[in-house]
Amino acid sequence: MTDFAELLVTDRGQKATIIHLVDKGSFEEWAKSRPAEDRALLKAHRFEGKSAHASVMLPKGANEFEVVGTVADAAKLSPWCLARLAETLPEGTYRLASGESGPAALGWLLAQHRFDGYRKPDDNPRGPRVIVTREPARIETAIREAKATALVRDLVNTPAADLGPADLEQAVRDVAGELGAEVRVTSGDELSTGYPLIAAVGAAAVRERAPRLIELEWGNPAHPRLAVIGKGVCFDSGGLDIKGASGMRLMKKDMGGAAHALALASLIAGERLPVRLHLLIPAVENAISGAALRPGDVVKSRQGLFVEIDNTDAEGRLVLADALTRAAEDEPTLIMDFATLTGAARVALGPDLPAMFANDDELAEALLSAAKDVADPIWRMPLWDAYDEMLKSDIADMANASGSPMAGAVVAAMFLKRFIPAATPWAHFDTFAWRDKAQPGRPKGGDALGLRAAFAAVSARLRTP
Repeated sequence: MTDFAELLVTDRGQKATIIHLVDKGSFEEWAKSRPAEDRALLKAHRFEGKSAHASVMLPKGANEFEVVGTVADAAKLSPWCLARLAETLPEGTYRLASGESGPAALGWLLAQHRFDGYRKPDDNPRGPRVIVTREPARIETAIREAKATALVRDLVNTPAADLGPADLEQAVRDVAGELGAEVRVTSGDELSTGYPLIAAVGAAAVRERAPRLIELEWGNPAHPRLAVIGKGVCFDSGGLDIKGASGMRLMKKDMGGAAHALALASLIAGERLPVRLHLLIPAVENAISGAALRPGDVVKSRQGLFVEIDNTDAEGRLVLADALTRAAEDEPTLIMDFATLTGAARVALGPDLPAMFANDDELAEALLSAAKDVADPIWRMPLWDAYDEMLKSDIADMANASGSPMAGAVVAAMFLKRFIPAATPWAHFDTFAWRDKAQPGRPKGGDALGLRAAFAAVSARLRTP
């Protein structure tokens, strides 16, 4: 992984190229203060401070220059406003002319991260672009958030052939080793008897990709208990209700919820928050074989509810149900889950906006407020009780899906709600974990959507007396 620590360092007066940030409201006044040769060069480049992410280099002598870059608001930097500069500037050390990078340090760092394990090495690699700051206390936090985001991206981008349930388990063990956390894994006969929905979804996979429940625990047992669950479907063929080619193309990312949950765990433990953290990842491959789960089968969940399988492609909610049940058994003060659960959420909200469901208004408002504060948008969707009827089964306690094409994301959330104790605050993120179109600091591919919002809300909740 990228060494982010070398890209954001304390300002000790070292030589650095100056970056001037302007917006369309401040550019004209700033330009008047510049030497005539600078104004002439800006005019020659038709640089007027209006175009998003535009920049120009102003020569200041032999092999020296200053940079002018446009941002939406020069007085209030966003996480991504420096990302284009970090992508395009030459190797070197940089300093903002006024103010500090603040939240924009995240984009500066992530703009230099690449997922390149499957490419030939660059014959002429560009060296690091370093930015200095007079806010050394923020360096560690920015680096930690960049590492967590990069972890999500790298896990989601990894091809399914190289990231099965066993590999996902190893990823959890790697993080646990860094944090000093405990890991336990349930598989085989113990999984079949204790977590029958997880076992049933993963039954068709070959032995090397057998299903398992991965659990990580960290923190003082005397502290409030927080459960974080992530959907770990390492590849989703749809099962016997097989997906079409276009629907299956990106299904290596169906473990994106697990990647988010693991990254959130790393942030919580890295920040040493006062919590007893319980991470649960049901890791499976939804494959096709003679052992595959069939439409019409009925499986008894860990909680005891019998679930009729209406659609084998609605498998994520099944594995989450057993994991949620396990989490609830230890009576956590908060449960939070992440899943690439429904295409319906993407139809409703598009690829950039995770759907958030919560059974507690105070929790929902805290998440929405945190999302706004850290510029990591989410959108609350309703847990509409009337749609619970859509999960009705003629022969079992409930079905795993509805025959109706309507309200798919809400119905999926209502399914999960059946496995949450009524008095336990719970938030569910139906996230895409993918970026279809590149933006500054955010390349096309796997991405963390909703992660920083969740972390900010959890941090505030745990630090409030």
